[in-house]
Amino acid sequence: MSEPGNSAQDYMVKAEGVHKSFGRLEVLKGIDLEVRPGEVMCIVGPSGSGKSTFLRCINHLEKVNGGRLWVDGHLVGYRQKGGKIYELHEKEVAAQRSDIGMVFQRFNLFPHMTALANVMEAPLRVKKESKAVVRGRALKLLDRVGLADKADGYPNQLSGGQQQRVAIARALAMEPKLMLFDEPTSALDPELVGEVLEVMKQLALDGMTMVVVTHEMGFAREVGDSLVFMDYGVVVEKGLPREVLANPQHPRTQDFLSKVL
Repeated sequence: MSEPGNSAQDYMVKAEGVHKSFGRLEVLKGIDLEVRPGEVMCIVGPSGSGKSTFLRCINHLEKVNGGRLWVDGHLVGYRQKGGKIYELHEKEVAAQRSDIGMVFQRFNLFPHMTALANVMEAPLRVKKESKAVVRGRALKLLDRVGLADKADGYPNQLSGGQQQRVAIARALAMEPKLMLFDEPTSALDPELVGEVLEVMKQLALDGMTMVVVTHEMGFAREVGDSLVFMDYGVVVEKGLPREVLANPQHPRTQDFLSKVL
């Protein structure tokens, strides 16, 4: 088993032959993908194609059954010594995960905490930063996502779009190197989708490296640097978003896009 070459150091995310099974169900069947620093990669495909599972593998919420995943040059969830691979302790995995922000379909905010307290929670508990520093950063982040006036609001007082923007601010509060978005607008009413996508566009403009599982083809076309189409646990097609959306090469991609565009 070889040491990762310089190639892993050149990417924010590098996946080599990633496999993941749940019992007898093989969900990922050898994923090879690379995401450069500052790149926005959009992943599209039908339900059950393995998109969300791949995202969860990137931050080791799911353990891979085969292959390798690196984030920022570091093997995710494991350490390689000589020719052997050793699983990291949970504390080491948590330290790795603190560099990766993740935004889910459901907002998962703490209902008993204000928006401000939700954003402050992880840096206070995980990074043990001072309350004054964390509070100042959290207020700036709420302002950044257009919710400075909702700092004292509780989740049940906010719309779905506002809750998702708080969730984005919460992920950013850990100052991650990489942001993962798992269909962040799919649980929202259509009129609220735009406000969340606008925040994500701004993050992209600011240079954040992002991997976005999405059904929003307009966002992929406008903001994405690369577009990946997955089906049945494999990467079927990858390329520039405008080219793939306008002129898909693979019949399966053509069939899928004909139904969603």
